[in-house]
Amino acid sequence: MSDSRAAISSFVAGHRDAAERFLAELVRTPSDNPPGDCAAHAVRAAALLEGFGFAVERHPVPQEAVAANGMVSCVNLIVRERFGPGPTIACNAHGDVVPPGAGWSKAPYGAEVRDGRMYGRGVAVSKSDFATYAFALLALKAAAAAGAKLGGTVELHFTYDEEVGGAIGPPWLLAQGLTKPDYAISAGFAYAITTAHNGCLHLEVEVGGKSGHAAEPAKGIDALEAATGILAALYQLRKQYARVRSRIEGIVSPTLVIGLIHGGTNTNVVPDRAVFRLDRRIIPEESALEVETTLTRQIHEFGARFSGVTIEVRRILLALPFVPIEGQEKLVAAISKNARAVFGEDIPARGVPLYTDARHYGAAGVPTVLYGAGPRTLAEANGHRADENLELDDLHRATEVVALSLYDLLSPRA
Repeated sequence: MSDSRAAISSFVAGHRDAAERFLAELVRTPSDNPPGDCAAHAVRAAALLEGFGFAVERHPVPQEAVAANGMVSCVNLIVRERFGPGPTIACNAHGDVVPPGAGWSKAPYGAEVRDGRMYGRGVAVSKSDFATYAFALLALKAAAAAGAKLGGTVELHFTYDEEVGGAIGPPWLLAQGLTKPDYAISAGFAYAITTAHNGCLHLEVEVGGKSGHAAEPAKGIDALEAATGILAALYQLRKQYARVRSRIEGIVSPTLVIGLIHGGTNTNVVPDRAVFRLDRRIIPEESALEVETTLTRQIHEFGARFSGVTIEVRRILLALPFVPIEGQEKLVAAISKNARAVFGEDIPARGVPLYTDARHYGAAGVPTVLYGAGPRTLAEANGHRADENLELDDLHRATEVVALSLYDLLSPRA
């Protein structure tokens, strides 16, 4: 191992406590989305980062765009460290989190550490990678100060709207011309390098009928009956999706889930309205717009079987799949080499059925992968569930992998 690489590893090992304290402070500062009042977390994160000597740019999103995104406040953060001429690598993590919900055995904002694990909402998804990327960059700065020859720039992009689609996070930074990276690493887990993921379509379907007295139901038009028929047809359609297979390891088939439904006005009234929302996951081989067009047409066809009802279909969200693009292989090579050395095992490159902010960089033509702190699966971390947790050794190992990979990518010989 070269002196510079050894210095990077030593820095990470020597700053474990500082990284854990930083992460704990982020977890203790709530940033639930919804409701999406996340500016206070950005203020706290920026202050902590400035305490490490970083110059932190604060980029408030205009209130009109924030409200259109269903949020209350949003401030994106950028840290830039230039080591000389060369490529710009962005490291992106999101600080907004889903609300904690019920069932916790530990305080969701307590950042309690027990048996080597830290517990709290967002500790794994993805406040952990604020720490991963910040301390990887600090290690790189320390190596450069000690004489390591580096060229290029590392940017930290800490954004706050991933849980509601990401429209005013990375794509807003890119559209505003605030960043133009050559490569990007997005928040991920430590035991795999993600090179592709599913897209997602959320639709709201409103079925209209005509109210009537329950004593004379024939004089009404039952919207809930029609909605039930449409749902039954969608569940049959879901079985067909299982026959479609992705070629990407880690991604299986398109999926469909009905996640919300409500309707009617009272028990003794024929319901004149029923509304449901569905989640359709889109594999990388599919066209998102074609999926939306086809599914919308099918819903109207299913509804046409019921006389007198009206059908309205509204898009709530369309997240494009994250697809492999040329240039990823350089990131994969660097991360897989260093992960093998740090973890003592091969770390595969694969896809995942989730959707993330990485897709925004990919859509802009930026070669991107997901890699960061965390276990082998989201379920192991209780991501989006009670008792979300992170094994702290994985945080430190992932930080070392990212720091060494950035060193390799920014070394003049790279």
